[in-house]
Amino acid sequence: MSTLFDTLRQRLPAERVITDELRRLAYGTDGSFYRLIPEVVTVVQTEDEVRAVMDIARAHQRPVTFRAAGTSLCGQAVTDGVLVLLGEGLATCEISPDGATVQLGPAIVGAEVNRRLAPLGRKIGPDPASINAAKIGGMAANNSSGMCCGTAQNSYHTLAALRVMLADGTVLDTGDAHSVAAFRQSHRALLERLDVLAAGVRADAALSARIRAKYKIKNTTGYSLNALVDYHDPVAILVHLMIGSEGTLGFISRITYHTVPEYAHKASVLAFFHDMESACRAVIGLKTRPVDAVELLDRASLRCVADKPGMPPLLATLPEGATALLIETRAPSAEDLQQRMDAVLQELAAYL
Repeated sequence: MSTLFDTLRQRLPAERVITDELRRLAYGTDGSFYRLIPEVVTVVQTEDEVRAVMDIARAHQRPVTFRAAGTSLCGQAVTDGVLVLLGEGLATCEISPDGATVQLGPAIVGAEVNRRLAPLGRKIGPDPASINAAKIGGMAANNSSGMCCGTAQNSYHTLAALRVMLADGTVLDTGDAHSVAAFRQSHRALLERLDVLAAGVRADAALSARIRAKYKIKNTTGYSLNALVDYHDPVAILVHLMIGSEGTLGFISRITYHTVPEYAHKASVLAFFHDMESACRAVIGLKTRPVDAVELLDRASLRCVADKPGMPPLLATLPEGATALLIETRAPSAEDLQQRMDAVLQELAAYL
């Protein structure tokens, strides 16, 4: 009987089936503090190669874990089974003429996408801190967000279309009407069960309200259960469940995003408050103003940077309990920016 390694080498070039201990050890960690040494590491360049690896792993009863950049802080990209690395063949990018949408492969880096969109004054919604290294596949599979995108512009809410491969090798492409029609026939039972599940959730007013409330705040833990109340079409429910599923429900081989504006004019202000309560009340007020990001810094964090070059002397003299808000606003023109700055400062004046 062929071993797992032999079978993989029959479908992939030998140099892309990694079995030596040193490299497996290196790929046994990601951005987290976890370590699992993969039994084998494969590098895939095409969707067909992904299907081949999944078929072989299933035949040999081995789990499969996908890895894009490996920047995850929670161990999603480590395994003691078959680790599938996404190669450059999956780093595709196709921008619509007006920049309103962008079709991406899972191996392209988020910052590279934004670099290509910049001449059109657009960007993708998700803006995780790791965007200079993180790849689109991981960003979508984890529903990564960031300080500015919040919930309104994350992958779930800016998804235009998704191409996903299920564990049985079936590909669903919601950007292709023929693919969707074929999937409705071939996976009718799955879609019917999803439909029943969603209907049951929507019929429970308390549960529906709880789900809606939970997903109004940043929440990337667990599956995107808000899909069960946000959508009625089981295909739409399925693809939105893929966002944030960490590769457990399928392999995202292509994603199309609705892009968002990247404004050229930006301004920020660092506002100081006597105590935490005043700062938090100001945040509530700022929700009604044209603010793109607000970061709260308590007294301990302010103390940590007080002696850094460029920091204002004021930081060293703040009383205990002092709290700061770092606020950013953006606009398409200098005139609009000034109006937004005035609105923010007017709101802050009520709490300072």
